[in-house]
Amino acid sequence: MQTFISGFLVAAALLFQQQAQAPLPLIREDATVKVSEHVYVIPDFNVGAVPNVGIIVGSKATLVIDTGLGPRNGQTVFREVGKVSRNANLYVVSTHFHAEHILGESAFPPSAKIIRARAEQQDIDEFGVQPNFAARSPAMAELVKDAQFRRADEIFDSEKTLDLGGVRARLLWYGGTHTNGDTLIFIEGDNVLFAGDVIMNRRFLGFNSPRSSVQAWLYSLDKAAPLRPKRIVPSHGEMGDGSLIETNRTYLRALQARAADLKHQGKNVDETADALTAEFKAKYPDWTGNAGAAARVAYMEAK
Repeated sequence: MQTFISGFLVAAALLFQQQAQAPLPLIREDATVKVSEHVYVIPDFNVGAVPNVGIIVGSKATLVIDTGLGPRNGQTVFREVGKVSRNANLYVVSTHFHAEHILGESAFPPSAKIIRARAEQQDIDEFGVQPNFAARSPAMAELVKDAQFRRADEIFDSEKTLDLGGVRARLLWYGGTHTNGDTLIFIEGDNVLFAGDVIMNRRFLGFNSPRSSVQAWLYSLDKAAPLRPKRIVPSHGEMGDGSLIETNRTYLRALQARAADLKHQGKNVDETADALTAEFKAKYPDWTGNAGAAARVAYMEAK
């Protein structure tokens, strides 16, 4: 018993130490990289709750994609924009309504035009600030203190094209996936796709919305495939090439088929989720996260 207690205390101490050492979700200054003629990215460096930020610079206007968690991060993004663009006209769009993607908008000047998909605005109206990072630590609470969603200057339904001068950005909403309002942004000519959490690189897709659907996700991937992007920038993690669309599609189709198979064998939803979590982790050992939530959705959708 004494050995068990000692081991438990050591494990608890290590867990506390890991949590205490977790990096604060801050977007890095002076880290902006140019990935194509008009496209710049501030990488997330695999820090949790930090998005990959996009900056698209035309001759007439600049588009910013995702602004970080709270005003401090938004200020960093705004300073980075000033290092690569002199345009007075600014557009800001978020890939979805989660706090680390949208709460930096308040740091931008009132003249910056906020554009959102109607479904994303509905998420904001229904759920408010999610997730609640303020509850996770005093440091995170300080980051989001007084942060508020900016009111959208313009709402679009399924697609809007921005002419930035010499480069066009297509804002695309295909339906609910990670959230109900996931927005993809395709930069024409440069062939760069900012994919939000819809297309990831070596990460299991995040089915954390009550409306998440495997069928809808596959539909979104099918719609994105004809864009034929040369580079894909997910909202978190490493960038990749256009093959990420097929990689994610192959994974979801296999998960969908296996969930249906186990359901037909009489397995319940918990048994199916446990089995597929283990199975797909073995199949994709270098991916982060797990397939459990997606397996549950696939099971419920299976006929």
